[in-house]
Amino acid sequence: MLTRDALAGKHALVCGASQGIGLATAQLLARSGARVSLLARDMQKLELARESLEHPERKHRSLSCDMSDLVAVRRLKNELLASDVDILVCNTGGPSPGPLLEADTNQFLEAFTQHLLSHDLLVKSVVPGMRERRFGRIINIISTSVKAPLPGLGVSNSIRGAVANWAKTLANELGPHGITVNNVLPGYTETQRLEQILQNTMARTGRTRQEVSDAFTADVPARRFARSEEVAYAVAYLSSPLAGYVNGINLPVDGGRTVCL
Repeated sequence: MLTRDALAGKHALVCGASQGIGLATAQLLARSGARVSLLARDMQKLELARESLEHPERKHRSLSCDMSDLVAVRRLKNELLASDVDILVCNTGGPSPGPLLEADTNQFLEAFTQHLLSHDLLVKSVVPGMRERRFGRIINIISTSVKAPLPGLGVSNSIRGAVANWAKTLANELGPHGITVNNVLPGYTETQRLEQILQNTMARTGRTRQEVSDAFTADVPARRFARSEEVAYAVAYLSSPLAGYVNGINLPVDGGRTVCL
């Protein structure tokens, strides 16, 4: 059982922490005892998110950075090299939807930079300290598309697969140092991104919100969308000492929707 002090003394860096799954994760890690650094682009939203965390005496902090800007990420890397990050949660908004054959080269480059290169820089900045302490948790929020590609998400399917294999390679390399690397694969989750998809579908089809929602959840055995907190629970477990022998896995949190094991 993950107790309220399970992560006491740990420092977590959560990317995309101003809203959605990232915010829910930051809040849960703080409740579980961690000191949390929240990272996203919008400092105003970050400050509101930081104020929502429990135990302000731990001096949670906000870090503004655009993960699509490698120059900015490198500046952040230099700052983090001297930090004591024990838990790194890599999380960022998904690439634009669309068929693979309609995607141009820039879309692939932008997605690869944002989802892999930037997070790779963050990993390289925090791993030296993790090795020294013989403890580290790296969790990537990606997509169930790494198990079964999703229709209409050509760039996302391609880049998420690259991230999953990057993570598995890191898990093999870092395992001997007490550092685990795992991926959490959310299904349909109640976030602003899902809301935008629902609204776009309603506008395109003329169907009601209930009709669109029912169509989306028809192939989800749980017959509902996930709450952001339910994804955060998986991240918190993988962040904890309880998951010390769980390494290099893809963990779907999708209500059973993924068609393969």
